[in-house]
Amino acid sequence: MVSATETRNAPIEGKVISVNGPIVKAAGLTGVKMFDIAEVGSDGLIGEVIRLLGPVALIQVYEDNTGLKPGDKVISEGRPLSVLLGPGLIANIYDGIQRPLVGISEQCGSYIEKGVKLSALDAQKQWTFTPSAKPGDEVAEGQIIGEIEETPLVVHRVLIPPGVFGRLENVVEAGPRTIEDVIYTVQTKTGLYEGKLAGYWPVRMARPVRSKKKPFIPLMTGQRIIDTFFPIARGGTAAIPGGFGTGKTMTQHALAKWCNADIIIYIGCGERGNEMTDVLTEFPKLVDERNGRPLIERTVMIANTSNMPVPAREVSIYTGVTIAEFYRDMGYSVAVMADSTSRWAEALRELSSRLGDMPAEEGFPPYLATRLAEFYERAGLVETLSGADGDISIIGAVSPPGGDFSEPVTQHTSRFVRCFWALDKTLADARHYPSISWVDSYTEYLNDIEGWWRELDEQWLVIRNEVMNILLEDHRLQQLVKLVGADALPMFQQFTLHVAEMIKNAFLQQNSFDPIDKYCSPEKQLKLLKVILALYERGGVLVKAGLTLKDITDLPSLSEMVRLKSEIPNNETNRIDEYRERLLGELELLKEQVLGV
Repeated sequence: MVSATETRNAPIEGKVISVNGPIVKAAGLTGVKMFDIAEVGSDGLIGEVIRLLGPVALIQVYEDNTGLKPGDKVISEGRPLSVLLGPGLIANIYDGIQRPLVGISEQCGSYIEKGVKLSALDAQKQWTFTPSAKPGDEVAEGQIIGEIEETPLVVHRVLIPPGVFGRLENVVEAGPRTIEDVIYTVQTKTGLYEGKLAGYWPVRMARPVRSKKKPFIPLMTGQRIIDTFFPIARGGTAAIPGGFGTGKTMTQHALAKWCNADIIIYIGCGERGNEMTDVLTEFPKLVDERNGRPLIERTVMIANTSNMPVPAREVSIYTGVTIAEFYRDMGYSVAVMADSTSRWAEALRELSSRLGDMPAEEGFPPYLATRLAEFYERAGLVETLSGADGDISIIGAVSPPGGDFSEPVTQHTSRFVRCFWALDKTLADARHYPSISWVDSYTEYLNDIEGWWRELDEQWLVIRNEVMNILLEDHRLQQLVKLVGADALPMFQQFTLHVAEMIKNAFLQQNSFDPIDKYCSPEKQLKLLKVILALYERGGVLVKAGLTLKDITDLPSLSEMVRLKSEIPNNETNRIDEYRERLLGELELLKEQVLGV
């Protein structure tokens, strides 16, 4: 990891020989390497070397290059495109190449000027550093040598960078420090290493870990259909595919607000600017129910909206996941929300066509699957270099044109994720939120996280599967209903349809604007399931014994079931138990009155 102020290599200078949209050909850059950063033209536009053709370098420019012409100078510092990692990232918003948008707005106004350069971190801000190591200690890569309170929710752990081993010669005393101050020195085999609070790391290089582990703790989101039916583990991967207007961004926002990760990295990649504006205005006002602090105090945002240069969409994904790895190495649980990976893939398609690559299906480059795999493989539960556990969960939205899940981005994504939350246009049109289809969605994490749920209830998986089977039976019966009508079905099948409707309305549907229903605790989810299952099992026995569906739907307490989710807070779930006993009592009374048993 290169220090924030470390001396760079001697610059390599060349000249532009052709311009093709965001792709620039430059000659004279002898010694330049793949993925090195370059400054193009008199404005010093940021670019990256993406291909070498003998003496000619192809550079992808990440800013508006209008007016760039052959003969303009190109300067490369001989280092890869990197992000600055250190205290101050949290509660900040960056563009795809980690320029702080708040600072740019103060300098340039509403629009980003060409060639504007601002440090990602405030070099003047002082942080209160508290050392946890002392001179003379033997230190190794990834070891924690001190802490900083970055926000009230995040303690920033200062780590020895990867590749540094030796004896700690000196460490500063507790007190205020800037990112440019030398905090410690380590005597290594190759000389004295001076460590600072911030340093650069290449975005395309995954940060090293000691080992990868199998995820076993669920990432709780507070969304019932996700947590109960299609859960994702901490360190897992998930995709949210859906056509226009199905609620991808709303679902991503809900996950960013309420999931129990320590850090949220929200990447707005090629989506509408007003959606990112909503996030920016909402998050400072939203309070984390677990600690009473604003959610912005654990969030980093990368905004690369649809009106920003297309090439920067590609790098914004890597910028976000590199920042996530930085906090994972401190031992945190990090959730990365990428909205949307389809816009990223479209950027790859445009750049690929500019480069003259042979197109694959629907014009996407043949290496699309490889790039998607590289991104999702950076998720996982790991043992960090310090020996602590940390994890990154990646949740990527996919926007298939016309909601066609057979298109390449959705198909390739489904190969690399273990959780697939398919959004249904029919549910969205019916205002059923979240519009996640219980028929087309799936998860491969059920067995991994079952142990965690069994601590709440030994029968959790059995209960979950029984309710899921009711929904699948309902889906099968709906085909018959379209042909012959519900009244032509046997009474028990009519009862099954009614219970399935109760599951949809009383459990699956969730109001993200309701102060109680916007977040549902695991305990409340489990008790709501038990209420529905009690109705199905006890009511089913009565229907088979001769009761009609109307006998059961006329029960006084049945109409209350739909309101349980929005009337009973998470800390009063004993009221759900009381309701369940009352419902069972009414069913027993009905049995005596009608059947005389």
